Amino acid sequence: MLAQIFAVAIFLLMFIVIIINKLPRYIPALVGGGLTILVVFLLIMRSPSTIWDVLSFGQIVQPAFWIPGHEPFESTGVNWQTIIFIGGMMVMVEGLGKVGFFRWLCLYVARVVKYKAVSILLTFTLLAGFLAMFIDSITVLLFFAMVTIELARLMKFDPVPVIIAEIFAANVGGSATMAGDPPNIIIGTALGYSFSDFLMNTGLVAWIGMIVALVVFYFVFRRHLKASQGAISTDPAQYPDPKKAIVNRGLFIINLLIFLLVVVLLITHAETGISVAFIGVIAAVLTLVFGHKDATHILKKVDWQTLLFFLGLFVCVSGLEQTGALETLAEFISKISGGSFIAVVTIILWVSAFASAIVDNIPFAATMIPVIKGLAATGLPLPALAWTLALGTDIGGNGTPIGASANVVGTAIAEKEGYPISWGKFCKYTIPVTVLVVGICWVYLIVRYG
Repeated sequence: MLAQIFAVAIFLLMFIVIIINKLPRYIPALVGGGLTILVVFLLIMRSPSTIWDVLSFGQIVQPAFWIPGHEPFESTGVNWQTIIFIGGMMVMVEGLGKVGFFRWLCLYVARVVKYKAVSILLTFTLLAGFLAMFIDSITVLLFFAMVTIELARLMKFDPVPVIIAEIFAANVGGSATMAGDPPNIIIGTALGYSFSDFLMNTGLVAWIGMIVALVVFYFVFRRHLKASQGAISTDPAQYPDPKKAIVNRGLFIINLLIFLLVVVLLITHAETGISVAFIGVIAAVLTLVFGHKDATHILKKVDWQTLLFFLGLFVCVSGLEQTGALETLAEFISKISGGSFIAVVTIILWVSAFASAIVDNIPFAATMIPVIKGLAATGLPLPALAWTLALGTDIGGNGTPIGASANVVGTAIAEKEGYPISWGKFCKYTIPVTVLVVGICWVYLIVRYG
C-alpha cells in the first residue's frame, strides 16, 4: 500500500508540473521516473530486479523485438518500440524538411487554389489531416503553421482561423492510423495492433469527424477570411514559386521515395512481420545515408527532449502498474459501470476526451493502457476499448491550446509570428466541434462494437 501511495503521489506531482508548463516537460518526466526508481522500487519495494524489468533494455537485443512475425511482441515497462519508432520518424521528417518538401507542398497547393483564403482553409485543413495519418501531428503543424503565416502576410488575410482548423485536422487525422498521433503509437505498440488495425477501426469515424469539422469551420470562418483578405492578386508571379522551395532536387526525390517506402512498410507491417521500431530504424538510416552531408544537422534538429519525456513517462506509469494502482482503477471503473460495455465505453471515451483537453494526451494514454487491459480481463473486448481510448485522447486533445502537442506547437508559432491565439478564442471554436466529433465517435463505437 505504501509503494502504491508514493507511486501515485510521484505521478500526480509529475502531471501537475507538466500542466503548469513552467519547465520543459521532459524534466518533470525524468525526475518523476528517477523518483519512482529510487523511492518506490528501491527504498519501499526493495526490488532491484523490478528496475531491470521496467527499463527492459534486454528486449532490444531480442530478434522478436525487430521481426516479431505475425504474433505481437509482448513488452513490459519502457515501451522501446514507441521511442525508437518516433525517433526514426523524426529523423526522416527532418530530412524531408531540410530538402523543402513541406514548404513546396503548401506553396504548390496554394497556387492550385489560386491563392483564395477560403480555399486555403479547406485544402490545408484536409492536407494536414491526411499527412497526420503518416507523420506525427507535431511536425505537420510545425510546417503548416509557418507556411500559412507566410501566405497570410502575402495575401493579407488572418491566418488564425486556418491554423485552428489545421490543428484540429492534424489531431483528428492522426487518430485514423497508428502512426499519426503519439497516443496511437503507444496504444498500438503496447497492445500489438497494426497500422491496418487502426485504419479499419478508427479511420472511418475519424474521417467522418474530419468532414463534419471541416463543414463547421467553413461556415464559421468563411466570412471572416473573405473580409480579412479583400481584393487579391491571382498572378502567380506575386507569390513564392513552389519550385524555389526545393533545396536539392535529387535529394528531394530520394527523401520523397523514402517517405513512400515507410508508408508502404507501415501499411503492410502486419503482413511482413516487421516491427514499427524496425521501420523507424529503416527510415532514419536511409535518410542519414543519402543525406550524409546534412546528417549532423538533421540529428541536431531531432526533438531529443520528447524522446526523454517518453522514457521518464513510461517509468512513472510502470510504477503505477507494478504497485497495482492501475489495477485498482480498472476494478473501480468495472464496478461503477456494472460490467456494461456501453457504460465502460462511455466512461473511457468521455473521460479520455475531457482529461486530454486539460492535460497532455500522451501521458494520459500511457496511463490508461494497463487500465483497459484490466477491464478486458473481466470479459470486455480489448480491441474496442483500445479504439475508444485512441479516439478519446486524440480528438479530446483538441479542446484547449494545451490538450495535445500539436496545439502547443501551432499556437506557439502563431504567437511568435505576431498572431496570438488566446485561450478564449481557441476554445470558442474548438470545444463545440470537439464535443460534436466525440459524440459521433460515441455513436459509432456503440453501434459497431456494442
